[in-house]
Amino acid sequence: MKKVSLLSIGNELLSGQTINSNAAHLSVELLSAGIPVVSAHVIADEIGAIAQAFDLASSEADIVIATGGLGPTDDDVTRQGLAQFLGVELEMRDELLEEIESFFLNRNRKMPEKNTIQACIPAGAKDLASIGTAPGILAKSHGKMFFALPGVPSEMKRMFAESVLPELQPFTDGQAVVVKKLKCYGEGESTIAQKLGAMMQRGRNPLINCTVSSGVITLHIIATAEQETTARQMAQKDETTLRNTLGELIFGTGEQSLALVVGEALARKNETIAVAESCTGGLLAKMLTDPPGATRYFRSGWITYSNEAKVSELGVSKDLIAAYGAVSEQVAESMARGARKKARTDFAISITGIAGPTGGTEQKPVGLVYISVDSEIENQTMRYNFSHDRQAIRRRAAQTALNMLRLKLNI
Repeated sequence: MKKVSLLSIGNELLSGQTINSNAAHLSVELLSAGIPVVSAHVIADEIGAIAQAFDLASSEADIVIATGGLGPTDDDVTRQGLAQFLGVELEMRDELLEEIESFFLNRNRKMPEKNTIQACIPAGAKDLASIGTAPGILAKSHGKMFFALPGVPSEMKRMFAESVLPELQPFTDGQAVVVKKLKCYGEGESTIAQKLGAMMQRGRNPLINCTVSSGVITLHIIATAEQETTARQMAQKDETTLRNTLGELIFGTGEQSLALVVGEALARKNETIAVAESCTGGLLAKMLTDPPGATRYFRSGWITYSNEAKVSELGVSKDLIAAYGAVSEQVAESMARGARKKARTDFAISITGIAGPTGGTEQKPVGLVYISVDSEIENQTMRYNFSHDRQAIRRRAAQTALNMLRLKLNI
């Protein structure tokens, strides 16, 4: 089985100024093609460091794919680092220079002199068709393959699909990998792992991996077989077992979000939703309206951050707030009921809480949140205590509100 090592090149990645999304994309695409990634490294914009990184990666894998550092500026030195590793010089390719000049001419601009370096690649290497002004590079040495792709995500993705995958096709024969994702919400990672037991053992085929983000747990089912049909059957069998084991904890598949699943269910049922938010400041409304076509189900939203707004906009009683406080089961219920009646929707969700970092008391600590889901049939109001920082508390509150509505919709 061929293996891949990834090199992500750029000081901006090391400093945290840019998120390394290229490595994540390549890992997913390569796994789907049946060629696993066994290592990934982030490298500074230095020729010597890049050359050493190619050497290390080549000791770990049969295929090395580098992204970044193919631009025209002085800190774009991936081509020089690759050349140093290969023990060759850079050479000018006249046909590449003409293509880069044409790129600028087609935009009524003269090519800056600095872009000339982009027409230079290591001697003996093959250029890969550019998407912008940066050609990719393919070099072969000691039975191994080395790719250098641009760091701009849109250019990198297209070049990988059009130029790299065809080169890797011979290595995907005789092995098929099928990946399925199940999205869960409502229990912690350890609880789900306990429910699954031996299914999460390492070395198992299919392999089941688990990732967590804002309370959403994604189970990755990775099935490997000689034939794709067999791998799909293996993955499907495990999916059925997971669904039977986890039940309503599973809300979706692939890249589906809670908001998307809830929105699609409301649209199918021809039902509508309104929201009334305090501590989440409109985050719930944003999530519900992120999916295209949200007008099919979303009607109105209120951000009633102050007590006065809760009273004037939603009809919450001043006496209720005085008696129980703005962060209370009673006020949350009144907010949801007021929003539903005012918007004339089938459902309404309210959120009121203390997101912090200040404002908490011994009786009502930071992280205390009340969420209410109101309908013509019933009202359900729940108390939660979320942890971590302000952003995490707000996001967990909005996600949990969506999950409460999901369960009422029986999805």
